[in-house]
Order: sequence, then C-alpha cells, then structure tokens
Amino acid sequence: MWFNGLLDLSVPQLILVALALTHVTIVSVTLYLHRHSAHNSLDLHPALAHFFRFWLWLTTAQNTKEWTAIHRKHHAKCETEEDPHSPVVLGIRKVLLEGAELYAEAATPETLQRYGQRTPEDWVERKLYTPHKHLGIVILAALNLLLFGVHGIWIWAVQMLWIPVWAAGVVNGIGHYLGYRNFECADNARNISPIGILIGGEELHNNHHTYPNSSKLSRRWYEVDIGWGYIRLFQLFGLAKPKGYRPIAHYVPGKQDVDVETVQAIANNRFDIMRQYRKRVMEPVLRQQKALMDDEIRPRYRKLKRLLSREASLIEPKEKEHLETVLERNEILRQIYEKSHELQALWRQRGLKPQEKLQALMDWCKDAEASGIRYLEEFAAHLRAYSLRPAA
Repeated sequence: MWFNGLLDLSVPQLILVALALTHVTIVSVTLYLHRHSAHNSLDLHPALAHFFRFWLWLTTAQNTKEWTAIHRKHHAKCETEEDPHSPVVLGIRKVLLEGAELYAEAATPETLQRYGQRTPEDWVERKLYTPHKHLGIVILAALNLLLFGVHGIWIWAVQMLWIPVWAAGVVNGIGHYLGYRNFECADNARNISPIGILIGGEELHNNHHTYPNSSKLSRRWYEVDIGWGYIRLFQLFGLAKPKGYRPIAHYVPGKQDVDVETVQAIANNRFDIMRQYRKRVMEPVLRQQKALMDDEIRPRYRKLKRLLSREASLIEPKEKEHLETVLERNEILRQIYEKSHELQALWRQRGLKPQEKLQALMDWCKDAEASGIRYLEEFAAHLRAYSLRPAA
C-alpha cells in the first residue's frame, strides 16, 4: 500500500496522470501568466485566475510579478543586451540549458518595479505566495508521495522540469532560433510548430511577437492554438473574456476609393499586408526574373527570396551586401524592394498626420499602377479595398 500510494495506480495510469498534471500547468502559464497577466489580452474570472495562481505556486514556485515583469522586459528589449533570455545575444545553448537561471538573474528589484505593474498584491500574495514561494513545491512533493507512493518522486521531478524545459528553454530558446515565420516582425521570433498543444499554443511564437496583445496565437488555417480552445471553453461558462484577437481591418471587394480608414486598416493589419506583398508581388516577380539572372546569382536564388522580404534590421552585413549587389543588377527587383519599404514607411514614419498618410498611400498606389509590373499594379488595387468596417 505505502509503495504505490493511496491511489495504487498502474504505470500507464501514472504516466497519464503526470501528463495531465503538467498540462494543467502549461494551461496556467499560457492563460494566466502570459495572456492575462503579462499582456492583459484576456480577462479571467477572479476564481479561475486564483486557481491558476495557486496551481503555479504549488507546481512551479512561479511568482506572478516576477514572471510578468521579466516577460514584459523581454518584449521591450527583445534581441538586445538587455533581453533577459535572447539566444541571438546569449547563444542557444545557454538559453536552452539555463533558462530557469536566466529568469532568476533577471528578477531584479528594478525590473520588478518597472515592468511588474498591475499584478496581484493581495493578502495571500503578500503573506504566502511571495515570501514562501518554495513551500508550494514542498507540499506538492508530500502530496505526490501520499497519492502515488515512490512513483510520486519521478512525477514530482517531471513537474519540476516541465516549465524550465518547455517554457524557459524551448519557447525562449528555440522560439527565437529555429522554425518558420508567418510575419517579419522586428525580432527573430519563430513559430516552432503549427500544432500548439504541448506548450499550450506558445509554439506559435512568431505570431505572438507580431501581435503580442492578441489572446489568440494561431493565424493560419492549419495552426492550432489549444490555449485559444480553452479560452473559448471558459468563455461559455463566463469565466474568460478575450479582449482582442485580430486586427481591425476588413477587405471589401469592389472598394476602389482610398480614404483615411483605408490607411488605418492597412496600418492595423500591416504585418499581414507585408506577408501578402511577399506572396502576391515579390515571389511571382522573382520567379519571372530567375531566368534572367546570371550564373553567379542564380544558385543563391533561395537566399535572395528570403532576403527580399526579411526585416531589414535582421539582415546580416554579408547578406545585405549580397542583396544590394543583386538589386543593382536588376531594376525590377530593386523597384519592388523599394516599394515594399515605401509602403512600410506609412506606419513606421513618426509624426505624420492622417491626411499626410492618406496622400502617401494614394501616391504609392498611383506609382505602383504606373510601374508596368502587373503584380504591383494588382496589389495596389488590392490595398484600395481595405476598410475599418466590413462590407454593408
């Protein structure tokens, strides 16, 4: 009896229990710490929020203020020397193997004061969760031994390693190192996998860094954000309310007039607009031009395809030199590349008044339509159809 604990479960049952317990922990991190606390993109019922907070104290010793502050700083200082856990700066090995240690080092009083605003400061936080944050995992160890006997030791070990390995290591490390990019955001964030189940949807890291205030992390039809599924489930029972999960922008077929709302809708949806520009303009033009490239450039066609749409600040000096060489030799590629940056200037240039942005967009469309490049002409017509309101 004592060997197998009070529940006396078989090994397969114990494995399922361990996976279920760690899954609750992952859901607590992605819904409560990440989407609710750090980004304020999700409202949770106080009872559900406190359950998540208690569960994380019990299973991870995570402190809400510390986690929230460090994550907010990560977004504010991403891929710089001040980023608490950037593999671009620190190296992938260090972030993978020392993710939890990097969190501990980053939890300075200055960071907590600056980035830890609007986090719980109630009695239970001040008297229990913060001053005795390791008490929870000690209680968990005792409960595991009581319920599962000696098997409770390895179940407890799995619970202790789950977040440091998957969240601190994999998301913060691999999520900025390997994977695919739907959007060219200003940092190196990548989607690890289109199926976001093991880490609650956090696998879709590029999507998150592109739209950090969205409570939904999936963006393509084939992507799965299981965290969003839980949000919808809790919403049915009045326990959760997403604040926003998509840009305010509507495509109105047949609309041809460019107005201030068109500019605002394009700016709201700017990352997807540039993804469409890559698909609708850059890639087909590049395919046409491939046959005209000389033997020196043609072997590097695939790299060129990536560089044309790459966020400029992330291009390495050698790659930038290669890109400039190609653009000097090919007038059409240079033209579509420059037009992409002119379009981005609509939302990147500070201090422009709405009417100035409107005039800039109208000029952009006029130049594109007069370029003689069919794909660029069609994209200008595509932009005209955007609005802040759906079709009547």
